[in-house]
Amino acid sequence: MSNVEAEPIEIECENGPRAGATGRPLSEIITSREVPLGGPRAMPVRRTLPQRQRSLIGAWCFADHYGPDDVARTGGMDVAPHPHTGLQTVSWLFTGEIEHRDSLGMHALVRPGEVNLMTGGHGICHSEVSTADTTVLHGVQLWVALPDDARDAPRNFEHYTPPVVSVDGASARVFLGSLADSTSPVHTFTPLLGAELVLEPRAEVRLDVDPAFEHGILVDTGAVGVEGLELARADLGYVGTGAADLTLTNLTDEPACVVLLGGEPFDEEIVMWWNFVGRSHDEIEQFRDEWQAGSDRFGAVQGYTGDVARLPAPPLPNARIRPRKNPRRPSRP
Repeated sequence: MSNVEAEPIEIECENGPRAGATGRPLSEIITSREVPLGGPRAMPVRRTLPQRQRSLIGAWCFADHYGPDDVARTGGMDVAPHPHTGLQTVSWLFTGEIEHRDSLGMHALVRPGEVNLMTGGHGICHSEVSTADTTVLHGVQLWVALPDDARDAPRNFEHYTPPVVSVDGASARVFLGSLADSTSPVHTFTPLLGAELVLEPRAEVRLDVDPAFEHGILVDTGAVGVEGLELARADLGYVGTGAADLTLTNLTDEPACVVLLGGEPFDEEIVMWWNFVGRSHDEIEQFRDEWQAGSDRFGAVQGYTGDVARLPAPPLPNARIRPRKNPRRPSRP
């Protein structure tokens, strides 16, 4: 998915505090901001990463949550070919269907319960269009920052349909990493976790997790409690490292759905602007110039039939923007 903001902010990202003053894992609520994705009537998405208070959860650096949207009203999704560098995109749907085309030559459909992961290290471009059969579109789009030793990785695409596994009080689909005795074969370059969980009404669900990971709990539907937080729909709850288990509580009389994200803290600083992840302003400027010039770095998408052949990059700011970072890490007692 593209970041189609007309004036994207250049963000220098690093991980922030992971433990509170008591030594317990830090917990906080990250609320979303609404961003128009584009299309004839500007389909809205709710963005929780990156935000001022937190740029990264593990290597997860971008999270958009959208729908359920009536595509007859919003126009659905129609994102023309656009570039990426230094990241992997992770597409996960609850309802609807999206047609994916990329410069690797992949033509695939994104369907509910099936993960599509695209690697665009050195450079890739792709398009995303909701299909004609889609009436309601509902899902998340996530980005993973690649570490320095892999950020020039070649183009790649993986598809996986995780099984539904049962835990006490919930069901889970693990699309990245391992949880509840279920492991995804999809390759990532840093240790990560990605899973959809559906909690039974009023259920309290305990999950064994890796204490080296920090975690994010994105609420899709319902209201959920975790680590003393009460999360509403579209909230992202953050839990820092040190937790060997997480207890999620469905606070409603209906099923609740969450997306659980986790990963080892990503200690490298990155610079994000538009659809690029790099390490410096100068590098981002180079990526932009190459995309505008039609460089072979990104290749070309075949078969897209939208109104524009490719998305032009927004103009860079006239001056370097002051970096926006997570709060400084507290010293441990």
